[in-house]
This record gives sequence, C-alpha cells and structure tokens, in this order.
Amino acid sequence: MDECRYRWVISPASGYVVFVAESANDPARKVEVYIGSGINQMWLEFPSVDGLNLKVITPKDAAAIIRQALKLGWIPDERGAPFVFDYHEDGSISRRQV
Repeated sequence: MDECRYRWVISPASGYVVFVAESANDPARKVEVYIGSGINQMWLEFPSVDGLNLKVITPKDAAAIIRQALKLGWIPDERGAPFVFDYHEDGSISRRQV
C-alpha cells in the first residue's frame, strides 16, 4: 500500500456513511465500506445528538481500511465491480453480506 497512492471520499447513505477508495494512479476497481452512522438523523435530532453514532473517518482510519481491504483480496488496479465491506466498531472490516 505504501508505494501506491489512493484517493477516498465519504458519502452519506440511509443509516450509513460509505467510504469509497480507489487507486489515484490507475483507478479501476473501487472498494466500498459501509459504516453505520446516525449522520442523517443528526439533522433531524439536532441538538439532541448524544445517542447517535457520529463516527468520523480520519486519514489514519482510511489507511487502515485500505490496508485491510488489500489483505482481504481487493486488487485496485484490476477492473471489475467494487469490493464491498462492512465496518465494525473495533475498526475491522468484513465482506458485506448481500
């Protein structure tokens, strides 16, 4: 991972935020990681947001997620459908069950 550069973005979804990453040099296959989040509820519940999961993904978290995805078989320069994972509270990821 350290010799390759990646770009990533976080997008809101219903009950989740989705971390999406790809190779910055040769984007082909993306990785998508679904992270449980109350971010959409925040706008409805504000200012009473104490019970909401408002996980913030830092650059350190992004690097850890990318490293795990690579270990779990994501090949970013191979064409194909995105690799899709779920994020767990302990910071680990696992293949998303469809």
